[in-house]
Amino acid sequence: MDAESHKTDHARSRERGRSKPKMPKCMMSRRQFLLTSGATTATVMVMMNTGTGFAHEVPAMVATYPRKLIAKLSELTQDEPVDFAYPDEGAYADGMVVKLGVPAGGGIGPDRDVVAFNYVCTHQGGFLGGTYKGDTKSLGACPLHLSTYDLTRHGILISGQAYQSLPQVLLELDGDSIYAVGVFGLIYGRFDNLQG
Repeated sequence: MDAESHKTDHARSRERGRSKPKMPKCMMSRRQFLLTSGATTATVMVMMNTGTGFAHEVPAMVATYPRKLIAKLSELTQDEPVDFAYPDEGAYADGMVVKLGVPAGGGIGPDRDVVAFNYVCTHQGGFLGGTYKGDTKSLGACPLHLSTYDLTRHGILISGQAYQSLPQVLLELDGDSIYAVGVFGLIYGRFDNLQG
């Protein structure tokens, strides 16, 4: 065998080693798949809306929170929380109202600095009572996993394991009286804030 034919045989064997294995041909194009899945979805939706046993009317539910007197504006001292229970006296209803001394999201009063929050950490229900820090206007760290919340920004998480903001109690000012009138966010341990 001469050198030239040896090179040719060697080049052919390398070509065969590099060739890609044949892939089976797809039986459905992307367009066919999208059209088929769209038609299937539309058919199911029509069946559900025509009363075939799947659809039923659900009346709208309106949450009506109680209006509860929780503090007097003239009696609040900056950075000294006042405790209360809201929206009921049940589990996880403990909260606090505080005059921050700086404007805050959802704040009421002449300086928009009075806010209220639920005391229960949204991560795993750690109790945050006694953890308010006036220098940072924060609540926490939670004794379970160190979640800390910014009270000037609607109770948004600063650090820790929680993934939801602290439930903010909505306030109403009537003269000198501060009333709790609702809760923004779900209270830990409840599927409905009004079902304590």
